[in-house]
Amino acid sequence: MTATLKRPEPSALPIKAKSPFSHRLSAWDVKASPYLYISPFFILFALVGLFPLVYTLFVSLYDWHLLKGQGEFVGLGNFTAVLGDRFFWNSLMNTMSIFLLSAIPQLIGALVIAAVLDQNLRAKTFWRMSVLLPYVVTPVAVALIFTNMFNEQNGLINNLLGNFGIDPVMWRTDTIPSHIAIATMVNWRWTGYNALILLAAMQAVPRDIYESAAIDGAGAVRRFFSITLPSIRPTMIFVIITSTIGGLQIFSEPRLFDPTNAGGAQRQFQTTVLYLWEMAFQRQNFGKASAIALLLLVLIVIIGLVNFTISKRIASADAAQGRPKKRRTTAEGKLK
Repeated sequence: MTATLKRPEPSALPIKAKSPFSHRLSAWDVKASPYLYISPFFILFALVGLFPLVYTLFVSLYDWHLLKGQGEFVGLGNFTAVLGDRFFWNSLMNTMSIFLLSAIPQLIGALVIAAVLDQNLRAKTFWRMSVLLPYVVTPVAVALIFTNMFNEQNGLINNLLGNFGIDPVMWRTDTIPSHIAIATMVNWRWTGYNALILLAAMQAVPRDIYESAAIDGAGAVRRFFSITLPSIRPTMIFVIITSTIGGLQIFSEPRLFDPTNAGGAQRQFQTTVLYLWEMAFQRQNFGKASAIALLLLVLIVIIGLVNFTISKRIASADAAQGRPKKRRTTAEGKLK
């Protein structure tokens, strides 16, 4: 007869106790690993975001030359000189004008395109990729195309206007026409990108709401203003904020619109970032250029806070409208 050996039950096996070091290491891993996972972002932000910002503040306090380097400490003298410079205020006004001419039509156009793409169209993917093509094109190519179109002598736009008996428009010489030309470049490049963001928000709206509204007799326009716009309001606020930040930092379009004179011969379309570039690399005054950069940062933060406050109030109003009204009760317990 052969003897069979029985395996010990799992509960009978000896349990190896963890050493104090292993226990502490495991506890440390549980606590520290989440911070290690997100640390690359903060390290990269500190290197490419926070350090340049602090260093720009440091440079703005000195008479800093591009080639000579650090000069005398001037404190807030650079800020005072910039705020008293009429060219700075001229660039700020040009920036706000181009921003308004680009942001408002851009948002309206993006809403219309997103609403059209949200319908049951054939070849949806083709049309959605088509509106994204202008964003893929490099700014240099866009500037070359539109510079030829808005040429004052033999441009396409002036030739079309001439067919209707309209005198040629001085797109580079006059202030408002130059702002319209640059805003047209910005709108052509960014409208499709914002339209896809709004389209993604529209696709998240439940379809049964539209069906119920259609059964109740609401038309397409009424459904758009009563259902679509309130539902995508947070996304619209996001698009407005990002368009504001990008519009206040516009540089490529006005720089390439007239390569010979940065901002025009009379600075009629010189933006703030373009004036900053001139101060830093043509006048070689890094101290004033850093002061301009910080003043522009303050302006962007102020406008961002205003947008945030408005969006917060809109969200609070929407939440208040969505709450059911409390019904009062009388002493006898009857509902009023």
